[in-house]
Amino acid sequence: MKRFQFVRNEDVSGVSGVGVVFEGIQFTDGTVVIRWLSKLRTTAVYASIEELEAIHGHEGKGHVEWIDA
Repeated sequence: MKRFQFVRNEDVSGVSGVGVVFEGIQFTDGTVVIRWLSKLRTTAVYASIEELEAIHGHEGKGHVEWIDA
């Protein structure tokens, strides 16, 4: 398993803010689980890191920073 955080450079929705907006983990089979750090703390599951980035990356306005090598 590998931990990461997601850093948003620009908040296009005006909801989640900028900086580290959620934490996550990628399991050995590629599945990703995230936990939002906003006021409404929700948890979500994605099939892959690529899927997560396609949904939340907002065309390069956010990115994954790996905590574990």
